[in-house]
Amino acid sequence: MSVKVLIPTPLQKFTSEKATVECNGSNVAELLDSLEANCPGIKERLCDEKGQLRRFLNVYVNEEDIRFLEGTDTPLNEGDEVSIVPAVAGG
Repeated sequence: MSVKVLIPTPLQKFTSEKATVECNGSNVAELLDSLEANCPGIKERLCDEKGQLRRFLNVYVNEEDIRFLEGTDTPLNEGDEVSIVPAVAGG
């Protein structure tokens, strides 16, 4: 199933400068693997050495934060939109 992934500007060097890419996966974890297959090197920026999403990243499925859903086990459906949003801090 095809899912639209919104890529933040700092990671677009892995997507040939594309702000959106289409990937496949039945859940967020599979989508990340598909994203890596299509855009080599991007998963290392998204996940730590244990394969967990990095703390400073927020991932949304159709504007719902996956931390409040099922994390990387959050199911995906055809046409869903996944947003990868780096956390912003300031003072």
